[in-house]
Amino acid sequence: MGGRMDGVRRRFAASVALISASGLLAACATEGGSGTTLTWYINPDAGGQEKVAENCSTDDYTIAVQVLPQSASEQRIQLSRRLAAEDPEIDIMSIDPPYTAEFANAGFLAPIPDDLQSRLEKQSFKGAVDAAVWDGRLVVAPFWSNTQVLWYRKSFAEKAGIDMTQPVTWDQLTETAADNGGTVAVQANKYEGYSVWINALISGAGGEIATNTDRGINLTVDVASPAGEDAASIIERLAASPAAPADLSVSNEGTAGGTFGGPEGAFMVNWTYIWTNYDATQPEVKDDLGFARYPRSTEGEDSRPPYGGIGVGVSAYSQHVDEAMQAIECITSPDNQGVNAEITGNMPASAAGYDYPALAKIYPPRLLALFQESLDAAAPRTVTPYWSDISGALLASWHPPDTVRAQTPPDSQQLIEDVLHGRSLL
Repeated sequence: MGGRMDGVRRRFAASVALISASGLLAACATEGGSGTTLTWYINPDAGGQEKVAENCSTDDYTIAVQVLPQSASEQRIQLSRRLAAEDPEIDIMSIDPPYTAEFANAGFLAPIPDDLQSRLEKQSFKGAVDAAVWDGRLVVAPFWSNTQVLWYRKSFAEKAGIDMTQPVTWDQLTETAADNGGTVAVQANKYEGYSVWINALISGAGGEIATNTDRGINLTVDVASPAGEDAASIIERLAASPAAPADLSVSNEGTAGGTFGGPEGAFMVNWTYIWTNYDATQPEVKDDLGFARYPRSTEGEDSRPPYGGIGVGVSAYSQHVDEAMQAIECITSPDNQGVNAEITGNMPASAAGYDYPALAKIYPPRLLALFQESLDAAAPRTVTPYWSDISGALLASWHPPDTVRAQTPPDSQQLIEDVLHGRSLL
């Protein structure tokens, strides 16, 4: 454990010098006339976290928000640089699941008290807890838990004659879309969203990207496996098919939504916010919007939808750890999870959060049930302090998608192992 922590710290040390004397993203954690100000660094959203911060401010402290960059990897870089410098001006952080283990292993997160851990574990979905645990302890408080479902145009499915009440495979979608002039919209740009897709495909085929993560850089990489071969085959077939969007190699969540809303829109995998995405701009698409369980990688095997979300952690270097722990308990309460979900479309990390009355007015009961079913079945990315290295190596070897072949999984596995052991640089 100590050796791994030292390694993580060394990786951050080189970037600490890039912080200006005044600090990137100026923040405050000072005593004021009305009490303490706690600074919460948040990922960009539609105002949900800001509203929750207002709800959870008290006579003893005010929670102020600072917005991090749009990209999850850039969020990681900005926070890690300052935490490596033991910056006391960060109190609370919204952390993307793949970086939770990295921050915890580096000693950046204040330990959550046992009683609060217990309450959080009891209220949260299992997938949310699994993504928030490192070294046997809950290290962040699950706030929202996102999952992807299969969105489809009902008119297209009817025209193509595909029964969307039954499980469908990726290959079925590709063939159906290609035969009927439609597209399958995904996230395949050279960014974390593509790693999410690869992970879901491998997990859906019964595999994992890596196991034995307690061994640090000596973990077991399992990309070169039958599941990895199945994942590569799915990507290869879609990329070579007329069903592939023209912008496949640069597609992200937003461009996928645009493709789906266009004249060739047929199928799309994307996050929960899509249900309200077209309300104001394309009501005709909203009226035509269907939803189903994430596609299967292999016939007869249940799909493993992607898991995303946010956990809220307290900086080990905050001067107000006790107050910050009280704040994150309020922030991640089921009611405030519901408030955030109503505003942003990012769904709660707890079943109780789904009982927030406003959600039943926005989402059909069947869709809320599908979200929760998908969370129960979701496949988080490998929980390891070295995920950023693994993801970078995946992207280097699987992108662009039209270059993916049967040789990609073994090539990818070799590159991941070489990067982890310092034999290659990304």
